[in-house]
Amino acid sequence: MMKKILLIITLSLLTSSNAFAERLNWFFSKWLSENGHHQYLNEQGSHNLNIKIKNKALSATNIAYHSNPNRDTLIYYLWKYSYRDRSQHLKEFKPTNSSYDFKFNLIEDKFVKKQMKTKGILSYLYYQDGEVLIDELSPKERLGEFLNNETKFYSMSMGKSVTSYLVGHAICEGYIDGVDARVNDWPIIKDSLYHDQKLINFLNMNTGDQKYIDEFEDGTSKLGAYEDRDILTTMRSYFNNQNTKKSKERYNYNGFVTQLILNYMKFKIGEDYDKFYSRVFNDKIKIKNSIRYGYTSLNENWGNGHPNIMATRFDYLRIAKAIMDDYQNDTCVGKYLKEIYERRIPKKLTEKRNEPAFNRTKSYGGQFHMDFPGLKDKIIFGMGGYGGNMILIDVENSRILIVNSLHYNNTKYKYNHKKLLYDPFKKGK
Repeated sequence: MMKKILLIITLSLLTSSNAFAERLNWFFSKWLSENGHHQYLNEQGSHNLNIKIKNKALSATNIAYHSNPNRDTLIYYLWKYSYRDRSQHLKEFKPTNSSYDFKFNLIEDKFVKKQMKTKGILSYLYYQDGEVLIDELSPKERLGEFLNNETKFYSMSMGKSVTSYLVGHAICEGYIDGVDARVNDWPIIKDSLYHDQKLINFLNMNTGDQKYIDEFEDGTSKLGAYEDRDILTTMRSYFNNQNTKKSKERYNYNGFVTQLILNYMKFKIGEDYDKFYSRVFNDKIKIKNSIRYGYTSLNENWGNGHPNIMATRFDYLRIAKAIMDDYQNDTCVGKYLKEIYERRIPKKLTEKRNEPAFNRTKSYGGQFHMDFPGLKDKIIFGMGGYGGNMILIDVENSRILIVNSLHYNNTKYKYNHKKLLYDPFKKGK
């Protein structure tokens, strides 16, 4: 009887998964048709691409790290990351003011062009001393025919650093007392290991939660699918009234802590949050295109904010430039950035992780990667994301590099991070 029940459940799950995959197939083909990519469609209107996904399910969230996908598979995932409808999990924020316009003084970098012909890099931007010097999109024959300056690139991990930048503004506007403020006034986390800890512990990801969440040990989290849940649901399921205790403080990179930071900030700001958000992105950063930011449920009182973000390549550059300008001009937010740099903590990483080598920096501070190998004499704020996405900001020498990437691994899709990322910061262009 039990075997029969398990068989029914398995068939039900497979049917559900297949139906979801078919829906994705249909939306993908529809997008190809509506955007004039008819060479990728057959007479019946469905796509003719040879998409190969490691787990055989088109519903797979990410390109598997160890895979070496063909171009057809990259096209599918480019749609999945940048163009499919995400309105159920992302809200759109539209700019209302005039945007910041960059100056260009372009130079040719043949090595960048060569790498972009074979790797998963979608966009490469290099900014130095007030000018964009390198501006490259993936070649048309690679993935460039699907890209333009309004294409939005998705990242969860780079949104962590953007969240920290927002926290700096929340502190400077008086909503939060400072990085040493104790998070003891937020009912949602009462009775959990996070209650009454200092905000700096959250910012540095050393809250002592490694017993309950480890995203690198087995590729998952002991909390399950917390990314899709609001804070209250996760707390009720895994923390409250379950005798959770704080372990020794050490660096433990995970997405849940950033969810806590974002939602605590929203809790402190209250009903003024939308105006606050506009002041940062419209008045300060001066974005040109709309950005999208995440939520996990419709109930804001449950802590439904998520730090994922979608932005265009140049709006990512605008965000990075605003961070650099604050640091250099010693504004209140600039003082916050200097404080999180001074209070960064060592990562002390020993195990190999499935991430680019440039993410394995020596230090972490305020949701930024810091102390990059080979650049120890530079103060660089780094944002790193899955797939090889990277933003590096040399706050003292006015250099910024933005890499938007679809896929990265340690074999075919490993790009040369030394030449692409480190060398521009050693002597400039």
